[in-house]
Amino acid sequence: MHRISEWIMKHRRLVLFGWLAVFVVGLVLAPTVSGRLRSGLALSSPGFTANENLARQFGGAGINPSVLLLTFPKGTTADAPGATAALRAVEATIPHDQGIRSVSYLTTHAPALLGAGHQSTVVLLYPADAQTDTVDTAVMDRLAHAATTALPGTRTDVTGVEQLAAGGGSGGTSVLVEVVIGAALALVILAWVFGSFLAVLPLLTGLVSIVTMLLAVLGLTYVFPGTRFNPSIEAIVAILGLGMSIDYALLVVTRWRESRAAGLDNDQAVRAATVRAGHAVLVSGLTASVGLVGLVVIPVSFVRGVAVAGLFIPSIAALVSVSLLPALLRAFGPALDRFRWRRRDGDRLWRGWARGVVRRRWAAAAVGAAVLILLAVMTTAINIALPSLRSLSSGGPARTGLTQLTADGFPDGTLTTLPVLVRPGLDPAAVGDRLATAKGVVGVLRPTDAQWRAADGTSVVFAMPARQIGEAGQGSVLAGIRAAAPSADAVGGNEILQHDNSHAVYHAFPYALILVAAITFLFLARALRSVVLPLKAVLLNLLSVAATYGCVVILWQWGHGLHALFGLNSSGAVNGLAPVLLFGFLFGLSMDYEVFILSRIQEAHDDGASTDEAVVEGLARTGRLVTCAALILFATLVALASASDPVVKIIASGLAIGVVLDATIVRSLLAPALVSLFDQANWWWPGWLDRTLGRPLTRTRPAARGASPVANVAQRAALPDDPVLARPSTGESGGAH
Repeated sequence: MHRISEWIMKHRRLVLFGWLAVFVVGLVLAPTVSGRLRSGLALSSPGFTANENLARQFGGAGINPSVLLLTFPKGTTADAPGATAALRAVEATIPHDQGIRSVSYLTTHAPALLGAGHQSTVVLLYPADAQTDTVDTAVMDRLAHAATTALPGTRTDVTGVEQLAAGGGSGGTSVLVEVVIGAALALVILAWVFGSFLAVLPLLTGLVSIVTMLLAVLGLTYVFPGTRFNPSIEAIVAILGLGMSIDYALLVVTRWRESRAAGLDNDQAVRAATVRAGHAVLVSGLTASVGLVGLVVIPVSFVRGVAVAGLFIPSIAALVSVSLLPALLRAFGPALDRFRWRRRDGDRLWRGWARGVVRRRWAAAAVGAAVLILLAVMTTAINIALPSLRSLSSGGPARTGLTQLTADGFPDGTLTTLPVLVRPGLDPAAVGDRLATAKGVVGVLRPTDAQWRAADGTSVVFAMPARQIGEAGQGSVLAGIRAAAPSADAVGGNEILQHDNSHAVYHAFPYALILVAAITFLFLARALRSVVLPLKAVLLNLLSVAATYGCVVILWQWGHGLHALFGLNSSGAVNGLAPVLLFGFLFGLSMDYEVFILSRIQEAHDDGASTDEAVVEGLARTGRLVTCAALILFATLVALASASDPVVKIIASGLAIGVVLDATIVRSLLAPALVSLFDQANWWWPGWLDRTLGRPLTRTRPAARGASPVANVAQRAALPDDPVLARPSTGESGGAH
């Protein structure tokens, strides 16, 4: 870090203009990122194979259907001339020439497509290609108009899984709106923390980081063309990148202020902040990335795409904070910090708290552990499944359509009707008969029109389940349908693919968890020169993640507070991909705060403090910082939770809960209490590990035993083995504030 600091100070104009160039290029290319992102899941599984074959021959037949419900006037049945005319009008209006396909009573005569008393019917519509989630709303409106024109008095409703997930027409906030909300909340908190215009710098580095991250994602889509980078990545990168960048910048700027207050001039303060805080930022950034490295071993393209893109969030945030921010502090720091509207000693409260924790270490450890274990126990009740249809939306036209659908006697499974490929040489009628005998199947649809027969003779029949496929407890139904089908890779559909992906994810998840824990331990052991501290950090992080899972179960599975926060109903389950992605991000974020605190504790100990004194000094110096950083990250995650994607909502809310738990229970209570309890054992470091893991990124020369850690700030600026800090200022310095 000494050489990095010196290089930045010598070439600060190059650093500033270099990042300006990256920012401008990023702004120009950022709008093109969304066009390179693709939804869907890729996995070598029977469901994926079936959907690929369906897409190649029948467009979007593997997508959940858009459902048009026709409820005829009282006394009119589906076989009546008026109802038949309405169905024919709908079929005639469908733009088949654009590739849109349909399944209706008119083309199948399947009783499963008729409601109670035969006074209603559904038309299932599939988009032209597998990259489109739904049939266009304008098309659905034209079909509804055609039906009501042909048979006045007919009620029409449109529903479907995707329509419900979109909130019945509400698409959630855009990424830009989320960033603006997050940035505004962060600026308010930063202004409260710094009490001066210095608050602008962390926000500025956050914006540069976001643009750079989006530029990196754009590059990744070209470097890894076979990986599906989901559109939700754009929001995750932008919002999480903003929060992490500001957190890292907060650490550096706070250290710069401390150095100025200790009597260093501006150049020396920038060097000190870059070396000391910069080291913690780099360790935090790399450690946070480790949490996502483990997800790369999961053989699901969507998860790998999020993991690979997510790796750049902490790494770019750290890079900006240790390069651009020092250059900005050198150029503008004193001027921005000259006029303060708020001055206070933020250490006093935290110093008193730290002394109380150290004095009552056993009680603090017991209380902290009890809270986390109690929440973690809730994780044992977690139910991994797709959210129920009714939990996707609490209102809107799509929810009204679902309510009417079930009132007319149709099962929920209508919305997840499964396409089954019938290859040349097989009899569709015989395949349909076998499917009709499968457990949980209430009807089989055998369309006879040309739109469902390919040139090579391949055709499609549809199995309608009684309940939503992918919902909790439907695994045996899916297994029965696959057993009755010609082959497992003949059954397609979105829910099939989700089921296969969930199975693959949780088969590989334990290996990912072990890999992440092992790499994190080794990395922290090398950085902290301790065996106990990194082991404690990893175990506490795992406990913190488990406690967060417990909170996710309470909120999303049991629904306590869900309607008040998001206007949604409980699904009785947690979406299959959410816990894995939540682990990847939360493990790294939690480790950030651990590194912040342990770095200051270790530094105080190296300065000659006892373990208890080091804990008090470390927590006093970082307690307010970690709290403010967590508050900023919480604010940005609240903005992210407004996204329409239910998986993103779960991840964002889970991260927000996890950050609060970590900054309060773990880092302010349990972690310092355990460091105090372990005392000298914290610093145990066998010589063979020193030879095995090599030297850390930086070493701190111990000060005289008994010297005050605060007083040693100025002393470290002139250490013989710190030539960069000892170098006299060559430019404008300004006085300490």
